[in-house]
Order: sequence, then structure tokens, then C-alpha cells
Amino acid sequence: MALIPYDDAALGGMQKLHKSFSTYCFANHTIQIQQKWKQLGVAAVVWDAAVVLCTFLEMGGIDLQGRLVIELGAGTGLLGIVATLLGAHVTITDRKAALALLESNVRANLPVDLQPRAAVKELTWGQNLASFSSGTYDFVLGADIVYLEETFGDLLQTLDHLCSDKTVILLSCRLRYERDQKFLKMLNELFSVHEVHYDPSNDVHIFKAQRNVQKGDL
Repeated sequence: MALIPYDDAALGGMQKLHKSFSTYCFANHTIQIQQKWKQLGVAAVVWDAAVVLCTFLEMGGIDLQGRLVIELGAGTGLLGIVATLLGAHVTITDRKAALALLESNVRANLPVDLQPRAAVKELTWGQNLASFSSGTYDFVLGADIVYLEETFGDLLQTLDHLCSDKTVILLSCRLRYERDQKFLKMLNELFSVHEVHYDPSNDVHIFKAQRNVQKGDL
């Protein structure tokens, strides 16, 4: 997730982004997320797309128990925390500048016995991918990570590296601009992409993607 500070005047009605903490309840746990908008910008607040994907996972249509999961652009860590609480072994990633806040939120919200199942790790898309096992993850999660067109190529390279034919990608996003649709078209060149959920109250879509073995693998 890019680190972009914003002026207060640009926030409009999004006063929830000003709050130092935001509280949620998932997997029978109260989760209190520290936010630092003024210091780190978009990487340091909880966006609706993360909450919607957490809710989708908690609904139980996807079994995360014992699964290997990696989250991209984790920001504050809410999604990775919830995935861990739901039974997954999660690698929670973001750029270096976001890691201190991310680590703090993860450790503050996971019971001690579950903390070994969550690893916080630096990942800048497209860089040092060899430090992440290729094709070993059951799920790749991302919430509101599709918004900067200059990162699309690196994000696709990262997804291509991480995924096997069996890996499931779940991307939660609000389709704000034409470039967001452009990314979905680019993603569809490597993976079969389907919308699996839409939350009209938040205008958030969840897309499921898996490698399309018919394109070059058969």
C-alpha cells in the first residue's frame, strides 16, 4: 500500500480517518486498530474494503483453518489479524515505512498463543520476491490495494510469483476510476477473475482470481 499523507482539508466527511483508534468485532474478538493518518496516510487507516473482506471471510464460505495465507498492502493489519483469528497461518506484508504500526497492531490484537501464526514481513511489490516462497500459499488477500496505476505491473508480477494453480486470490476494492477496471483486465490475462460478492452499502466488490491454466500451461 502506498504511503501518501493527506491534508486535513482533503478529508471532507471522512472523519473516521482522524481517529487514533478504530474498533471492530470479528471471530468473537474485539479488535482495536491504531491509526496514524497524519504520519503515514492511506496505509495507516482502516478502509471499508478491508472491513467488507473481513466480514466475507467470517461468513464462513471459505475455510481458512490451517491454510497458508499472505496479505499484500496490509496497512493497519486488520485483515491479516482476522484471517489469523479464523485459523490461518498468515504472512502480513507492507512496505518498510508501515511495518512498525502494522507490527504493533498485530501484536496488540492477537492472543499470545496465536501470535506465532502471524508473521509481519516487508514486501514492496516487484522487489526481492525470492524471499517469498513461490506457489506455496493457499490464499492471497488484498483490500483496497488497486488504486495507483504505476504499481499495477509490480503487483501483477508479485501475484504471479506467489500463486500456484491452486492459489486463490481475494481482492476487495471500490471501483473508483477507469484505471481500476484496467487492472482487472490485466489481471484477467494471467488469472480467471470472477466477482464473488458486492456490498452495496459500502460500494465494495470482492473478486476471486485463480491462475488460468488454459493460457499457456496446457
